[in-house]
Amino acid sequence: MAMNKVDRRQFLFMGASVGALTVAEAMVGGGQALAAVTLPDSGIFTLPELPYAQSALEPYISANTVSFHYGKHHAGYVKNLNGLIVGTAYENMSLERIIKATNGKRLIPGLIFNNAAQTWNHTFYWNSLRPGAGDAEPPSGKLANLINSQFGHFSDPGTDAKGNWTNPGFKQKLFDAAKGVFGSGWAWVVVDGGRLEIVTTGNAGNPLVMGKKPLLVIDVWEHAYYLDYQNLRTAYLNTILDKLIDWQFAGENLPSRLA
Repeated sequence: MAMNKVDRRQFLFMGASVGALTVAEAMVGGGQALAAVTLPDSGIFTLPELPYAQSALEPYISANTVSFHYGKHHAGYVKNLNGLIVGTAYENMSLERIIKATNGKRLIPGLIFNNAAQTWNHTFYWNSLRPGAGDAEPPSGKLANLINSQFGHFSDPGTDAKGNWTNPGFKQKLFDAAKGVFGSGWAWVVVDGGRLEIVTTGNAGNPLVMGKKPLLVIDVWEHAYYLDYQNLRTAYLNTILDKLIDWQFAGENLPSRLA
């Protein structure tokens, strides 16, 4: 399979007319490049390469968690998807087209949606994290301007005697949204028209089917954190938002008219 070398910040899910779904190249410690992986429209999807080494998110997310989450769960969705679409009308569609075409369906199309969306969601999640990110590199540029104008400010972690936010910013509202997902799901930062939004989806839900453009995502399925944090979702979310969430990636996913 041909490898396309582009910057990871150009991470795009392209339609069938373009001919491929590209997960862009990333740089890991020491400047070592990981090859980009394409998911072709032929319906033979491959597990995208991680944008960093499996140990790169330590000590916040262990290599053991990444190994299971990426190597078992994410890989399982890709394998299931390939098996489900063989001989169907979806076999020659891009991943994004499959998600939109099977959304809300039951039986086999519903299973196809679950596995296609989970393949997409997980790929986007890995690219929403980066070592040395989080509070060390808060939102900047147009993204920061949108946050300030629409949400007031980015972050104020102050709490009252009961532990409630006294003046929550965008970061605290994203934390609350992710914490509040019942069961398994996702917390997204998206753009809808010219508006920045925080939305959540359950199970394999994906904002693409809502007509919204994802900027970044946090996985709140238990398999994302249970090996490291057990049932302490709040500890996992605090760590993700403080240390790993990649606001640069979010900013570079802004539509060109907003960037």
